[in-house]
Amino acid sequence: MRHRKSFRKLGRISGYRKLMMAGQVKVLIEHGKVDTTVHRAKESAVMANKMITWAKRGDMHSRRLAFRILQDKKMVEKLFAELGPKYTSRDGGYTRVLRIPPRIGDGAEMARLMWV
Repeated sequence: MRHRKSFRKLGRISGYRKLMMAGQVKVLIEHGKVDTTVHRAKESAVMANKMITWAKRGDMHSRRLAFRILQDKKMVEKLFAELGPKYTSRDGGYTRVLRIPPRIGDGAEMARLMWV
């Protein structure tokens, strides 16, 4: 049962799940949107919102936390230089999950994750 669980396992072991979420957040930072399944989009939105909160703080500790997940200096720099200052007046809810038509191959529910 899922009672009082704080995240979805997405059918993956923890290491691969963390890499998958980090990859989706990287694509979101780079391109501004990601098309993926609904459950993956909702989990990635949690991580992306956390990244923006760190970027708004802007201190060295926050940069190190972001780099620990993203593992890419260019993405961390873009996060702290462009996206962090953009959302300084907003208190939360930096991402939006919009449902799109199902995937052709297997009919999976799809969603588009994008910045607000």
